[in-house]
Amino acid sequence: MKIVIQLVLWVVIIFLGYMVFNSVMGPVKFNKVKQARYAKAIESLKDIRQAQLAHKTVTGKFEKDPQKLIAFLDTAKFTLTQRRDSSFMAYNKILKIDEPRDTVVVDTLGYASVKDSLFRGTDRYKNMMKVPVDGIDEKFEMNAGFIEKNDLKIAVFEAKVSKDVLLHDQDKDLLAQEKEVVSVDGVNGKYLSVGSMTEVNTSGNWPKSYGSNDQ
Repeated sequence: MKIVIQLVLWVVIIFLGYMVFNSVMGPVKFNKVKQARYAKAIESLKDIRQAQLAHKTVTGKFEKDPQKLIAFLDTAKFTLTQRRDSSFMAYNKILKIDEPRDTVVVDTLGYASVKDSLFRGTDRYKNMMKVPVDGIDEKFEMNAGFIEKNDLKIAVFEAKVSKDVLLHDQDKDLLAQEKEVVSVDGVNGKYLSVGSMTEVNTSGNWPKSYGSNDQ
C-alpha cells in the first residue's frame, strides 16, 4: 500500500510539474511562433503596399482585384521624367513690351519596368497575396476604392489577414489574449494590416520592431 501511495504521489508531482512548465513555456513558445509568422506576413504586406502605390502612380487609383494587381506588375512601366526651370518671352499688352516669364519644363527621359524597379528582377510578387504560413491555403484580404475628404475624392486601399488565420494552430486562450492587445509594442486588434478603407493612410499597424510600417 505504501508503494502504491508513493507512486500516486509521484504521478501527481509529475503532473503538477508539467502544468507549471506548460504555464511558463506556453506563452514563450506562442510568442516565438507569433513573431516569426508576423514577420513573414509583414514582408508580404509591404510588397502589396509597394504594388498598390505603383498602381496608383501609373493609373491614379488602387486596385481591389489581386489578380489584376499582379497582372499590372507584369507589364506596367514607370515614366521617367526630369523637371527643369526655363523661361520665355511674353508680350505685355499693358506695357506693350516683351518681358521674360519663368516656367517649369517636364522632359520624358524614358520608361522603367515597375516589377524590376520594385522587386529587382525577382517574381516574389506573384505569391505576395498568399498568407505565408505552412499548412494553410489562405489569401490576404484586399479592398480598394475612394473616400471623400474635404470635398475631394481620394483613393484608398487596405490589405489584411486575421490573427485567427496566422495563429490558427496555437493555444486558443493565448490567441484570444493576442486579439485583445492594445500596446505600442504590439499589433493591436484582430488583424495584421496595411492601409485603410476609412482613412487616408498607407501605413501598417505593426510596431517598429518589425521594421518600418510606413512607405
